[in-house]
Amino acid sequence: MIAFRSLAPNEKILEASEENSKFIHASDLPGKPDLVFRNRKKAIFVHGCFWHSHESKQCAIAHMPKSNIKYWKAKLSRNRERDRKNLSALKKMGWKTLVIWECQINKAPLLVKRIAAFMGR
Repeated sequence: MIAFRSLAPNEKILEASEENSKFIHASDLPGKPDLVFRNRKKAIFVHGCFWHSHESKQCAIAHMPKSNIKYWKAKLSRNRERDRKNLSALKKMGWKTLVIWECQINKAPLLVKRIAAFMGR
């Protein structure tokens, strides 16, 4: 998750979903999804590209730090593994999930399309 000073990115995603959700960082679900639509059993994660190791070649945010490489490789690898486990646990519980990356938030037309498809519109 991205450590936001404001919830502006989450608000953009919520607006694009055209749904009402007051459940942000649902602590009762694996991974504490950023946006939860309980009536649809759907959860959206907003992942920070650095902290969750976004592997897209188009991402300009994710990178490996140049100092203390051993520490960062291990730390980011644990984060990726934890993400995989959380998504798997939600799937086993019957939830559908969508991961939106930090670098994708300002690409409004594509973001709206992805969320609409995910929400079943």
